[in-house]
Amino acid sequence: MALQNIPDGIVRSIEGAVARASGSLEPVVRLGVTGLSRAGKTVFITGLVANLLDRGRMGQLSAVAQGRVEAVYLQPQPDLTLPRFDYEGHLAALTGDAPHWPESTKAVSELRLSFRVRPSGFLAGLTGPRVVHLDIVDYPGEWLLDLSLLERSYADWSEAVLDRIAKRAEAGEFMAVVRAEDGSLPLDEGRAQALAACYTRYLFAAQAAGRGDCTPGRFLLPGDLAGSPVLTFAPIPRPASAARGSLWREMERRYDAYRAQVVKPFFRDHFARIDRQIVLADVLGAIHRGPQAVEELRRTMADVLGAFRPGRNGWLTRILGGRRVERILFAATKADHLHHSQHAALTAIAGALLREAKDRAEFAGARTAALSLAGFRATVEDEVMRDGVALAVVRGRVGDRTLALYPGRLPEDPARLLAPARQGAETWLEAEFGLMAFEPSRMALKPGDGVPHIRLDRAAEFLFGDKL
Repeated sequence: MALQNIPDGIVRSIEGAVARASGSLEPVVRLGVTGLSRAGKTVFITGLVANLLDRGRMGQLSAVAQGRVEAVYLQPQPDLTLPRFDYEGHLAALTGDAPHWPESTKAVSELRLSFRVRPSGFLAGLTGPRVVHLDIVDYPGEWLLDLSLLERSYADWSEAVLDRIAKRAEAGEFMAVVRAEDGSLPLDEGRAQALAACYTRYLFAAQAAGRGDCTPGRFLLPGDLAGSPVLTFAPIPRPASAARGSLWREMERRYDAYRAQVVKPFFRDHFARIDRQIVLADVLGAIHRGPQAVEELRRTMADVLGAFRPGRNGWLTRILGGRRVERILFAATKADHLHHSQHAALTAIAGALLREAKDRAEFAGARTAALSLAGFRATVEDEVMRDGVALAVVRGRVGDRTLALYPGRLPEDPARLLAPARQGAETWLEAEFGLMAFEPSRMALKPGDGVPHIRLDRAAEFLFGDKL
């Protein structure tokens, strides 16, 4: 129907309704950024913000491609009790005269981006630009792991942890100590503190070794809880009987207090208000470390992302007040460590690795996708000859040198990796996969261009493009 054929009264009514909606009800999208240690959350957020402020590299974000984004600006986050994400400091680390990776997430932080966007479709000719706010919430991956504790009793958690770490080299000291412990004896506070300290040393060693199942997360990043009784417990063998006042009962009491007073409030206050979610995973790092690391990552992410499973996870529904995350993106980071010809294989592996969690999320009503990306591209692609064969490599800075890396060929079929990982293989039989710790290089950015990235625009389109 032609616009001129619509009665003036109807047009004015539509204009008034649209004006009221856009003026008084500015849409707000809360994007949660989560992931385990070393997944690259800080780099992802910094790269995303830089490329939303300067959008020359965001061609796959439809509102940008259509020229409807008139302006984007940073403003103070609405929650005045949270630290602001240090975007400027992190960007300076990546793009300064001595570029380096910024420090990882140590606490919850938030950032608000406000978009002035022209509408599309029928309303485009009836109203002017509207404002859409994007609140980005960043929180430590170590704290994310605590989500799995909410469904586990102290007895279940202790048994699972001791069984899982029994043969790990970095757990040798703790296992030697805890095997000699008798939980039925009366509580000795000095002994309890020594056990907690020994377990904490194990967690730091496990994190350094690339383990992804280090709980409780606040033991690694205690903040103002350092030294408090709520962080003074450890997994110990369950005794045949444990009277009130015994070491076992006190450990159990502190574990329950940790869940009730630390974990639940955190997810109630922050996780409950998330509209869209991106889950970052260092899939390449796990592949490099071997089959056991891949299986650990699969199990850990399945536990964490059980938050999106309906049915017996009724505790989360109560905490969230029935609210669900609408879209979840599962992203394999550090795609710049691979030539683009292998990105499809990395995406397929990430999707298969997180299949169980992805299926649960979709069953709960969320829309999901898998993607490989890099929040900041630290390499360039090249080709080298080896024994008369051309190899597709990436080249980047390592220390004061520029090196080329051919990491090996990822299999097209993800089962070639996931099957031996599930079967407990210790090494890959057919090939090994290399990885280098590339560092950012100095760059000269063109006006209007954000930092170089891989698929941040596609990630943004999936996560909040529909709101623009």
